Amino acid sequence: MTIGEVPTPSPGPNEVRVRVHATALNRADTFQRRGHYPPPDGASPILGLEMAGVVEEAGDRVVDWHEGDRVCSLLAGGGYAEQVVVHEDLLMAVPPGLSMQEAAAIPEVFLTAYQALHWLGGMQSGHEVLVHAGASGVGTAAIQLAKEAGAHPYITASAPKHKVCRDLGAEATIDYESEDFAAQVEDQTNGEGVYIVLDFIGAPYFHKNVASLAMDGRIVLLATLGGSTVEKVSLRGLMAKRAHLLATTLRNRSLDYKIQLTQEFASNVLPEFVDGRIRPVIDSTYDWTEVADAHRRMENNENAGKIVLQVVS
Repeated sequence: MTIGEVPTPSPGPNEVRVRVHATALNRADTFQRRGHYPPPDGASPILGLEMAGVVEEAGDRVVDWHEGDRVCSLLAGGGYAEQVVVHEDLLMAVPPGLSMQEAAAIPEVFLTAYQALHWLGGMQSGHEVLVHAGASGVGTAAIQLAKEAGAHPYITASAPKHKVCRDLGAEATIDYESEDFAAQVEDQTNGEGVYIVLDFIGAPYFHKNVASLAMDGRIVLLATLGGSTVEKVSLRGLMAKRAHLLATTLRNRSLDYKIQLTQEFASNVLPEFVDGRIRPVIDSTYDWTEVADAHRRMENNENAGKIVLQVVS
């Protein structure tokens, strides 16, 4: 990865041009860098799926945003740049009291977790929720969203990352390196199982995920970091639990879908960042010129929370 020059983007009638102060890393960035995750048609080829910055120019039809406004947003690409153009309805105001680095750590992981838990998982108060990769960006967001909803979050993570998860509200922490998470879930739930499993690993966890489910439970699959081909799947196992298996992505969703998700999240959750009931979890901050080191940290699974790139000092 290198620093280069590209033309400054111009906003359309319903778009806003933002000077990026900070962005944050996501696993998708590392896959795109290696050529395995091309951007959607029409999206910027520049890496970066979220940002926080200041409005510099608004399109002719934009009413709600003005020069100087502090904003953050989900992006289909372009976050690793000094300037980015965003549809006006995808912008969220940076909550008072939060830095640009903190705001940049919100959009991708919190919107992903909100979609997975509320829209797909049907999470309600009292539900037990198993979050794999609990110390990841989405994991730390999911723990907090579950706790705030009155659900009971359990997580898997390596042992050194358990304290971070417990501090955020995880009620049970399972070391995936030394413990059988299905057995631990059975013990923690007195054999009832969890209503939602939030999974990033895929094939290696599939059978134990099914075993961990409560009746009518839901597996929400967000990634397949461990592999995508499951051997010897018994459909009877799914039927016995009346299980729901849902797979989702966010980057290639329609603009209307992303707008609806963003606005619901901004209305229901964003105010909770003001009083500290929910917070972005930042592992580390790098200058954007050190982006290669930031990617290495993520690919080595060293982070607990978000890795942020500072674009403007």
